[in-house]
Amino acid sequence: MSRIINVAAAQLGPIQRSDTRRDVVERLLAHLRQAHAMGCQLVVFPELALTTFFPRWYMEDPAEIDAFYESEMPGPQTRVLFETARKLGIGFYLGYAELAIEHGVKRRFNTSILVGQNGEIIGKYRKVHLPGHAEHEPWRAFQHLEKHYFEPGESFDVWRGFGGLMGMALCNDRRWSETYRVMGLQGAEMILLGYNTPVHNPPAPEHDDLSMFHNHLVMQAGAYQNGTWVVGVAKAGKEEGCEMIGGSCIIAPSGEIVAACSTKGDELAIARCDLDLCLSYKSTTFNFERHRRPEAYGLITERRGAVEPAPEVAITA
Repeated sequence: MSRIINVAAAQLGPIQRSDTRRDVVERLLAHLRQAHAMGCQLVVFPELALTTFFPRWYMEDPAEIDAFYESEMPGPQTRVLFETARKLGIGFYLGYAELAIEHGVKRRFNTSILVGQNGEIIGKYRKVHLPGHAEHEPWRAFQHLEKHYFEPGESFDVWRGFGGLMGMALCNDRRWSETYRVMGLQGAEMILLGYNTPVHNPPAPEHDDLSMFHNHLVMQAGAYQNGTWVVGVAKAGKEEGCEMIGGSCIIAPSGEIVAACSTKGDELAIARCDLDLCLSYKSTTFNFERHRRPEAYGLITERRGAVEPAPEVAITA
């Protein structure tokens, strides 16, 4: 028997610095209502979906910085999203900047949550692969200070929800094969992935014309090699003078794009996703138990920043 989820990739156009949380939440609510009207059970929003991409600026005033973060979820301005989800019976994935106080220490993360159709949080993920830089680099047309504003998360996990095993990732995570494989080894059947990606890469402008190709390449490969659905969703368009790619899409375990957005504005791409399609790949070509041989990979281990080389292998004629 098939396990079907109707999924909406809820792309957002640009969010300017002057846009209020109320303005942005209204756009998210419009996506929820439209997706519900089209029979969806799950809506996937982008990374940092509640604000402009603030790491493009170097800021020192703590109050100015804190204004971009959520100290609770749901909070006063986001509670309506959870209430609407519960009323409509529709779940969602949401990326945002998290400000947490843990053991008396203030911590900042680039975070996403998965919310069920009952309006309750199923799981929370903190971005592992932070791109960019930590120090102010004035030579750039815009900054990419994720290493300055966030600390990295610690793990990739999966959660039971929507009739299957769901994983989460964020933006730069999608470029690393380990992201998909760690969740694939846990049986992930759908990976939800929001991103904010500029067209221009200041350290390597020769990559600019390939930005959309690379965006789809890594997600399609991750889906196929791990027999999982991948839902990649952008915040796109010209945001505060920075052009960001779109290309939001839903990718089947075959690696094929089955639905995609065609603009750089607020748009839904919807697909009927059968989680049982994962079995066709997980039980044959990518049956890890039968075919995968980690003992032969010669993996290195990292200890306190030092790299320990793999043991030497004697080669005989």
